[in-house]
Amino acid sequence: MARPDEYDLLAQVLIDAGTFERLSEAKRPNSYLALSDPADVARVEDRTFICSQREADAGPTNNWRDPAEMREVLGGLFKGSMRGRTMYVVPFSMGPLGSPISYIGVQLTDSRTWRCRCGS
Repeated sequence: MARPDEYDLLAQVLIDAGTFERLSEAKRPNSYLALSDPADVARVEDRTFICSQREADAGPTNNWRDPAEMREVLGGLFKGSMRGRTMYVVPFSMGPLGSPISYIGVQLTDSRTWRCRCGS
């Protein structure tokens, strides 16, 4: 977990960049809004895979790969690729926390000026 001063500094950088918008402190303490970048392409279908133990869990319209197989493939491709970079773990909620229609996610990025790539 980030130290409070690191969290506050990163949040302010993201506010200044226009990536974050601070929400009401009274209603949602330490919460920010991050909208998807309209220019962002959602994903490249032929290079997007759902990795699950059972192929059926990937759904009928997704590409499936065995998790162990994909770890081996990606391990080779990414070995050492992030050396020297700072990685940010960005938790987010699509919808109000605690709502039956909200979804919780995590984005990993090496960019302080990321845009939320939520959804598809």
